[in-house]
Amino acid sequence: MEYTFSYASPLGKIMLTSDGDALTGLQFDRPKGGADTPLPVFTETVRWLDMYFGGKKPDFTPPLRMDATPFRRSVWELLLTIPYGDFVTYGQLAEQLAQKQGLPHMSAQAVGGAVGHNPILLIVPCHRVVGADGSLTGYAAGLDRKCRLLAMEQGML
Repeated sequence: MEYTFSYASPLGKIMLTSDGDALTGLQFDRPKGGADTPLPVFTETVRWLDMYFGGKKPDFTPPLRMDATPFRRSVWELLLTIPYGDFVTYGQLAEQLAQKQGLPHMSAQAVGGAVGHNPILLIVPCHRVVGADGSLTGYAAGLDRKCRLLAMEQGML
């Protein structure tokens, strides 16, 4: 069963989803049906979001459930290691993943595909991944939001 909860952020409405125990989704502008379900994981996630949008680096991560292929999960786990206010390139993530898995090379495009399928935006910070030349590339919630999130984390908003 999927439970939902909506959160009004400064960048628009956010839909949270859960299996009842862990957060399974965090998406902007996703249509919601039904009433908000009060769950402890939603309370923790709202606390995380309040800290984040309040300009503070959250010092905890709500329980997450990231059901996916092992490859996608390994990429998303790397995303969780990108420091608040920092960013990396798809190529750097590919190098890290190749090294972690003992491979000589990893495709930056494959990593980009996994990054693009991240279901838990913000907390799993795919917005902190940029192109090889530092350009802002795709973001499921829109490039304007990606730009604003990075600026906010760097104290520029």
